[in-house]
Amino acid sequence: MRVSDITSAIEEFAPVGIQEKWDNSGLLIGIPDDEVHGVLVGFDCTPELIDEAVAAGADMVVTHHPLIFRGLKRIRKDDPVGLAVIKAVSAGVAVYAAHTTADKVMEGVSGAMAKRLGLRNVEILVPEEGGVGLGAVGDLPSPMTPEEAVALVKRVFSLQVARVSRPVAGMISRIAMCGGAGSDMISDALAAGAQMYLSGDISYHNFFTPDGLMIMDIGHFESEIDITGILFSVIRKKFPNFAVRVSERMENPVRYC
Repeated sequence: MRVSDITSAIEEFAPVGIQEKWDNSGLLIGIPDDEVHGVLVGFDCTPELIDEAVAAGADMVVTHHPLIFRGLKRIRKDDPVGLAVIKAVSAGVAVYAAHTTADKVMEGVSGAMAKRLGLRNVEILVPEEGGVGLGAVGDLPSPMTPEEAVALVKRVFSLQVARVSRPVAGMISRIAMCGGAGSDMISDALAAGAQMYLSGDISYHNFFTPDGLMIMDIGHFESEIDITGILFSVIRKKFPNFAVRVSERMENPVRYC
């Protein structure tokens, strides 16, 4: 097995060419012709993830968030990104990220959110050519009060707490969502007829919502974590007898006190 075999399988699912212009998805460390004996799938490419890969005999890691996101001016051991780069290069571990590529396919991040909620008639919230795009929107099987909808979201995403705007007046029948940081698509949610919008990293001023829409910040990690299992399944389906596993050390860097 070669690095290019793994990347090709992922890119059949989430083509690297559809990523946002500001993104850095794709093969970040390694050479396509390098041999691969095992793959570890994680969420963030941390130094600990590289250590886990080495201990497991995996010489490639696949994550959602890119290890190298903006230009690196220095690579130092006292910086988590620099340390992860040093560890990966030293150990010969290839690093691949499926970031907005996995956000923009319906079977990816936002589609997984809609599936958790049991939504029907699900479609892309901000569609682009080729049947891809950011976010998703769909209908609840039956309308709910705002309180019932909040309770549903907290239950299916295993949330202890959530940040929520003022409730809408009336029932909620349609929910829009975008995994990760999705403040930019609040207006798209309203235009799509949603009464509730779910995302993460919502800023204070966005909670002054327009009439007819309430916002629920469920957390960046919580909204996207399902992608690790999806990426695992993509690789395992293509190579059923290959050594691929999901990291046992994924954790939310945000603590709720």
